[in-house]
Amino acid sequence: MNVLKFGGTSVANANHIKLACQIAIEKATHERCIVVVSALGGVTDALLEAARTAASKNNAYIGMVDEIQNRHIEAIDGLVPAQAQHALRDHINQRMSSLRMLLDGCFFLGELSQRTADSVAGLGELLSSAIFAEAVKVHFPDCDLKDSRELIKTNNQFGKAVVNFEATNTLIRNHFNHSHARITVMPGFVASSTDGHNTTLGRGGSDYTAAIIAAAMSATQLEIWTDVAGMFTANPRIVKQARAIASISYHEAMELSHFGAKVLYPPTIQPVLAKGIPIVIKNTFDPDAPGTHISARPDVAGNPIKGISHIGDIALLTLEGSGMIGVAGSSKRLFEVLSNENINVIFITQASSEHSICIGIQSVDADRAKAAIDQGFEMEIAQGKIEPCIVEQNLCIVALVGENMKNHQGISGKMFSTLGKNNVNIRAIAQGASERNISVVIAESDVKKALNTLHETFFEDNVKQLNLFVMGVGNVGEKFVEQIHGQRKFLRDQRKINIRMIALSNSRKMHFDADGISLDHWKDLLSSGETAEKSAFIQRAKTLNMRNSIFVDITANAEIASTYGDYLAKNIAVVTCNKIACASAFENYIGLKNLSRKYNAPFLFETNVGAGLPIIDTLKHMIASGDNVREIRAVLSGSLNFIFNNFNDSNSFHDVVKEAGVQGFTEPDPKIDLSGVDVARKILILIRESGYRMEMEDIANESFLPKECLDTTSVDDFFVSLKTHAAHFNDLYRAAAAKGCRLKYVARFKDGKASVGLQEIPADHPFYNLEGKDNIVLFYTDRYADQPLIIKGAGAGAAVTASGIFADVIRMGSV
Repeated sequence: MNVLKFGGTSVANANHIKLACQIAIEKATHERCIVVVSALGGVTDALLEAARTAASKNNAYIGMVDEIQNRHIEAIDGLVPAQAQHALRDHINQRMSSLRMLLDGCFFLGELSQRTADSVAGLGELLSSAIFAEAVKVHFPDCDLKDSRELIKTNNQFGKAVVNFEATNTLIRNHFNHSHARITVMPGFVASSTDGHNTTLGRGGSDYTAAIIAAAMSATQLEIWTDVAGMFTANPRIVKQARAIASISYHEAMELSHFGAKVLYPPTIQPVLAKGIPIVIKNTFDPDAPGTHISARPDVAGNPIKGISHIGDIALLTLEGSGMIGVAGSSKRLFEVLSNENINVIFITQASSEHSICIGIQSVDADRAKAAIDQGFEMEIAQGKIEPCIVEQNLCIVALVGENMKNHQGISGKMFSTLGKNNVNIRAIAQGASERNISVVIAESDVKKALNTLHETFFEDNVKQLNLFVMGVGNVGEKFVEQIHGQRKFLRDQRKINIRMIALSNSRKMHFDADGISLDHWKDLLSSGETAEKSAFIQRAKTLNMRNSIFVDITANAEIASTYGDYLAKNIAVVTCNKIACASAFENYIGLKNLSRKYNAPFLFETNVGAGLPIIDTLKHMIASGDNVREIRAVLSGSLNFIFNNFNDSNSFHDVVKEAGVQGFTEPDPKIDLSGVDVARKILILIRESGYRMEMEDIANESFLPKECLDTTSVDDFFVSLKTHAAHFNDLYRAAAAKGCRLKYVARFKDGKASVGLQEIPADHPFYNLEGKDNIVLFYTDRYADQPLIIKGAGAGAAVTASGIFADVIRMGSV
């Protein structure tokens, strides 16, 4: 004999019921089946809402009852031929008449007792089972309907009655030993007390009904048919990468179902566990999917972790004080106080010092629990031996579950390390001696990040997902997006890095998609996005609170640079080509570094110097390995190198600067490059990264621009001034050429002093043959004293700058 249970989504409407009936009929061709059905999806809630409405003396319940009745009539019309509906319609109408009488009573009395609530709540299953049975008979006549209330007997604890298994098992066996129907349809959830009152088995009790029957009849297996293909490694609504668990033990399933895996009602497992009856979780809408097989001996090979689950709306209560140390019975008193209030304790942890004990309960019970605890320990609190109960709200419990965890070292360490790297603060920890479950209490706001990052660590073959929030998609930004689009598959397959673009913004528009922006048509999405607003962009990134979040700044905007601290303090990494932050006041620079360390949020800015060249990264490795920088000589402006390599008697200085802008080598305002400010920022960053303290004003800037050029207030005026002073620039070129030299804009640091300025470079100098837009840096250090370490290559251009930013993002994959 096989027992099948169909949940509310599986019998939500006529089309769904047809699918469930087909499954039951197919099973019945091989062996006898008992089919337990839930109420039509949402009907139980609707029934109880109607009852509460009636009890509040609101006659809107009348219309609510009509809607419930109409929904069942619609199902009948879609399942049973018109000529065969008469008896079923009469049955439904009689049940609904009884409901109206009950609710009329609630209306006149102005109250809803738990006993009446049980009679109201159970009506949904009585209606759905009758409809289901008639729908089966249309195609498979050998089908009976049996009222579960006649077989399952309980006490009078209305709302969640306790089953009398001795009487129940006898009644079930007697009935099915005399019944020969191939399919027997029964309502779930409902039962009756030994004195004949309607009772229910608690929400989710239809699973329990099926398990009780399966255990009593020693069924071949219990099949739970729902709208998902089994129990998942995590909640698939929160963790998109979650997948169905193929095989799991009874104890693992109980742990996961207790911690929020809603496809299985926790008490379901208890009746079948003793009999060793396997449970299979199947998908009504994909019946060929294998589902999840629950048994005493599941497949234990491979991953010791079977799933990650959570319970939300948790409050943490802490009782502490010296009056608890060495005092026997303190814990007993605490739990008695809560038991007397009928408050369920979900989580317990106690310090070995006995100074405090911490418990987790549902948030809805927190105020009542605190009042009861403070009253129960009133004397000790008054004497100062124990502090008043401390309540923390807006928390949740995350649990790592696996039967085989006890045989694998380092699981808990890996869990805590994973959460810590994403700045998820753990408020409390509990692990049972069985080691099937490691539970932590965290902030409710961190649950999505926690579940996703743990799933990534334990289930996704070490694939690390990086979530990018990109601001600035001009020339460099567009190249950056293109490079990511082209390399995503390679990075996932070869580097185990999955990059998702969550947000894009330019100066006018911004677009967000928590599931990842499609890069095939990102320009269209951005152009139709919402109005760009810096504070809203930051707030959205914080609210989404995603794991491995990275803010990518591809602007030259000082206001944007001032926001880095806001991101870092929320564990959002920062990657930037914007030099302003690292070249700002030294205290701000150090502050950002400190925030990065404190909140475990990387702050990377390789492209601040040399675009895509690995200058800063090389420097960091030298310093970390114990080397000391003594002198730096460098040509750090690809734009200035391009300009002076192309400026000659045939090309005017004005035209060459214009061309540098067209090529994307200069900043939007070229005066930043030509004034030496950009180069000064770069050498300042290298000096600071070398371990020296210096401010921007400490750098001698020997400008080659006439004062009138420096004093211009717009880009257009600046270009006009370049034409006006053409003779000045021609003189600079001719003077150098006459000496056989080339003009290079050079930055230098030595003996604590730094300078930037235009120099005439002779033919035997390493800088002389520096072509195009190339940069070159010479590091003289303790180890490279006589022959410097030289880094040379393209130091400007959208593509190389974008590749440098991209490289910083990829570095995050190994952090």
